[in-house]
Amino acid sequence: MEVIFLGTGTSQGVPMIGCDCAVCRSPDPRNKRTRTSVHVVMDGLHVQVDAAPEFRLQCLACDIRWVDFFILTHGHADHITGMDDLRRFCDLLGERALDVYTTDEGMSRTLSLFPYAVAERPIARGYAAFKLALMPPKRDLPQGTIESTLLPHGRLNTLGLVFTERSSGRKFVYYTDCKTVPPEAIALARGADVVVLDGLRTDPHPSHMSIPEAIAVAQEIGAKQTWLTHLTHLNDHAITEAELPAGIRLAYDGLRLTI
Repeated sequence: MEVIFLGTGTSQGVPMIGCDCAVCRSPDPRNKRTRTSVHVVMDGLHVQVDAAPEFRLQCLACDIRWVDFFILTHGHADHITGMDDLRRFCDLLGERALDVYTTDEGMSRTLSLFPYAVAERPIARGYAAFKLALMPPKRDLPQGTIESTLLPHGRLNTLGLVFTERSSGRKFVYYTDCKTVPPEAIALARGADVVVLDGLRTDPHPSHMSIPEAIAVAQEIGAKQTWLTHLTHLNDHAITEAELPAGIRLAYDGLRLTI
């Protein structure tokens, strides 16, 4: 299984507009953060999770050339507004609609933002088309399974995702944009090889886990590797990572993991 972090930043990105802090001016490329999304390749199946405003640029930077289907964790702007650029993958799929799995809220937001694209086929080559469906608790595929769980995120729930590759048995957990990880999601994540958690900043936030909260969840799950994502400009990569417990690190744009 391969995991590619297309983006690891918050809704404002890093550097932020009009900010001259040390992180926003940092020459360390790990401190340049586009909005959060991830690409998972499981036994050759390409699954794109979320599409940030920079999605097209992220695909070019990370050489993403194929998407079999798309999962939208929730309908906030930093995760959905790049979906129009999925049109290229509709072309590559033979000018057919791309399957999009999400929540009720995600379906409603997609229909509201992209009414022209919710169709069985693109209206013409070069256009996007989305076939919307609710993400089930478990999708069984020839390449493995994708399980989902709901995570509290302010006034809505986001999709937490657990990928298990059939050939290797490797297990990858992706829990972004959440304030807490409920007991059922903790149980689902146990035994994972790699876990990704929302870890916004050191100080508390009303709808995201802080880094101390994410550390506590990581230790409860007990994976060998945990990576924090959705990071603000308050986190200098080198300084913050040096303060983390063993086995917990900060993700960065363009990071590739082979699990």
